[in-house]
Amino acid sequence: MKLIYSIAFFFSLTTVAVFSQNKAFIPGMEWKDTDGAHINAHGGGVVFRDGIYYWYGEYKTAGRGGNTALQGVSCYSSKDLYNWKNEGIVLKVENNPNSEITKGCIIERPKVVFNKKTGQYVMWFHLELKNQGYSAARAAVAVSDNPKGPFKYIKSFRPNKGVWPMNLDNKFNSVVIRAKRLESWTPEWLTAVKNGMLVRSDLERGQMSRDMTVYVDDDNHAYLIHSSEDNLTLHISELTDDYLDFTEKWARMEPAGHNEAPAVFKKNGIYYMITSGCTGWDPNAARSFSSKSIWGPWESLGNPCVGKEAELTFHSQSTYVLPVQGKKDQFIFMADRWKPSNPIDGTYVWLPIQFDKGKLILKWFDKWDLDFYNN
Repeated sequence: MKLIYSIAFFFSLTTVAVFSQNKAFIPGMEWKDTDGAHINAHGGGVVFRDGIYYWYGEYKTAGRGGNTALQGVSCYSSKDLYNWKNEGIVLKVENNPNSEITKGCIIERPKVVFNKKTGQYVMWFHLELKNQGYSAARAAVAVSDNPKGPFKYIKSFRPNKGVWPMNLDNKFNSVVIRAKRLESWTPEWLTAVKNGMLVRSDLERGQMSRDMTVYVDDDNHAYLIHSSEDNLTLHISELTDDYLDFTEKWARMEPAGHNEAPAVFKKNGIYYMITSGCTGWDPNAARSFSSKSIWGPWESLGNPCVGKEAELTFHSQSTYVLPVQGKKDQFIFMADRWKPSNPIDGTYVWLPIQFDKGKLILKWFDKWDLDFYNN
């Protein structure tokens, strides 16, 4: 009799495990990992290696203090994109108060890419030093030989110190304009920003780097795309062959356009970028762009979202565009619903990217799965 009960209990557990598996995406709702806990990987990105997806993101904690880095960068793994196993904290903050990544610093938008030449996994992220608000505006890099970490922190710095952008006339390098002398958002101020006023002011210490992503092209050249110039202009900076530094080749994108949260992908030889406006933790209308070259010029395609709440990107903000393996030229838009008063409660919005006459389309689905791409 005990044997019968044991067998029955085993099968009941198996049944529960099977039925508890996720079989679809439910945007904006709580998304539990294989242990039944809410996935904690905010502002993140995904790497696919050897049949497994690895999702890296900011590990948030409860309360407003949870917007600072009290743990580090988390990692989850999956074979089907629906069910994610918690692999733990792969880049840990340090207790050493002299460390740049000491507990209480700000780590945002970690992105990991695999370098085929070195065999290393390289993580870039936006770093703000502890108790300095958002004044540091640094790009930071860490590496690991294993996608599950641990990642070793290397350094942080402002990109392109002393280097003028290749798509801004060098004549503006000699024009000295003091930002404080101009009233913000006046035509004169906007013209000065477009002509590199803030580029020049940061030339000696390096350009600001806040919201960011990393894109690896078909030829394995990699680029950091980051909000700079007080979040007024996006910068596209080429990485060295090992992905650990910059080549000093860089360009500006949408000067004075006020874009952040960039996400980049490529389809049929055309580069696409999705961004947001700058409204803090509050959602706004997404923007989309296309270009035949990573260096531009970029053409504005407008807000890719359609339908109800399109003007708020369905109450979310872009973080990454995920190529779906086995589905040629099919992509998932990854976004976050931030909860700044209790960051651990933040959720995720994943939606299929559609195309119509060269433009991106994002439609809301209460529930969807990968069979969408078969239709």
